[in-house]
Amino acid sequence: MEIIRRITNWLETHACTPAYSGWVLIGIAICFLGAGINTMAGWLYVISGVSFALLGVAAILPPRSLVRLNIKRLPIQPVTAGDDLTVELEILNQTNRPVTLLQLQDILPFILGKPVQKPIDTIPTNSNYRLLYHQPTQRRGIYRWHTVELRTGAPLGLFWCRRLRHAAATAIVYPTVLPLTTCPLIDEIGKENINRGDLRGKLQTATQGLTRSLRPYRIGDPIRLIHWRSSARYGEFRLRELEMVTGGQEMILALDTAGKWEEECFEQAVIAVASLYYYAHCHSMQVQLWTAMTGLVKGECLVLETLAATTAGEDATSLHPPSYPLIWLTQNPLTLSSLPNGSRWVLWHNVSLPDEQVIVNIDFPGIVLDSQQPLQAQLQKTMS
Repeated sequence: MEIIRRITNWLETHACTPAYSGWVLIGIAICFLGAGINTMAGWLYVISGVSFALLGVAAILPPRSLVRLNIKRLPIQPVTAGDDLTVELEILNQTNRPVTLLQLQDILPFILGKPVQKPIDTIPTNSNYRLLYHQPTQRRGIYRWHTVELRTGAPLGLFWCRRLRHAAATAIVYPTVLPLTTCPLIDEIGKENINRGDLRGKLQTATQGLTRSLRPYRIGDPIRLIHWRSSARYGEFRLRELEMVTGGQEMILALDTAGKWEEECFEQAVIAVASLYYYAHCHSMQVQLWTAMTGLVKGECLVLETLAATTAGEDATSLHPPSYPLIWLTQNPLTLSSLPNGSRWVLWHNVSLPDEQVIVNIDFPGIVLDSQQPLQAQLQKTMS
């Protein structure tokens, strides 16, 4: 059976293969031919000859209808896991006759879903036909596929013909972002290292490098921030607006992608990173992502694409995370002791390790997460 299936598949993609009705007509034509030879009756030869002629026409027309059909795929917009991908294909009919009764099959990656089949009634002469469908998604990832199949039995339906067309597709599914209303892990970072007196002194003595823009003076503004040269030029007081000074370096979200993870815990870690990134970004903080494969990554789209593509245990091109404060997400408690000063950590409990090996480093506050509990509530709890 496997050999027959392979032969049928090869015939359908390189020539054509009889449909069920085609096999029936072939059998009838052979029977009439055999009867004509046996009885020497002319009308039996005529019926047999007409049947074979009909079969010949039915075998030639389907491949001809697919010869000059080309497929163009439009870009697929990224979505978040759980949303539907919008896939749009454009079929170009470059012939001088309409093409009818087609079946299009988009060969999706098996992890994304089964191949999508769509019927097409008619593509007019020298025109384009746009086909749009929505594909559900369940998991984050970057999905790529390249093949679209066109299949037809028109006009008689006695033979099937199938042809492959190259139409490369790349679909990016971002991880889910949890709407955090509060996050002590980020809200309290750097507080113990900020000297308020020194910070006040820096703001009072700053003259260059911290000025962001100038604006008109308003009652109650400190006189020390007046920019006298600009005030003289405009004939009114102009005040310097200073850049917001933060305590320390930019925030780094570091995901331990080179370590060993349980699959469910790693997926939660990716969601946690995306949620923390958006929380920090919405609070006007400078934030970057670090993974073992990519190193430091900055920018919303690039960060989300990195999180969509990352995997546990990936090859490390950047062996060590940055040497300044970061938020370290891992399932390996042994890595907590080597974090830079001022760092935070998020540790997923590893059921394969005894409880005494789960290190809670009092020098670096953090939280221990349970993969069986709701992630959003755990990210909003107070650090240990």
